Amino acid sequence: MTTYVISVPGTFTGDVGPDARTRLARALRPADPHGTRMGNAEDLDVLSVNDDNTFTLRLSVEADTGPHAEEEARRLADAALRDVGLDDGSVPLGPAVITGIDSQVH
Repeated sequence: MTTYVISVPGTFTGDVGPDARTRLARALRPADPHGTRMGNAEDLDVLSVNDDNTFTLRLSVEADTGPHAEEEARRLADAALRDVGLDDGSVPLGPAVITGIDSQVH
């Protein structure tokens, strides 16, 4: 298994206040990329929100292949959004993209 850091972009189309953002970040904490060498070195936050309500989720996932990692990241993102009361209509997500690989190969 390889650890991947996956970025999932999205947009808050409605008013999503600081409380909902905090709950979302908390729901994603198990996939926080700070647990990887790259995430720690680059100080990657699990949730980054821009002034225009676009955001990026950066998730650390274990998978055998890149496509499986992207699928798992998307599943985690969807589940966390639903857990805090947000859905695809209010928070559309873009495609998941591999932004780092933290393999144990040196």
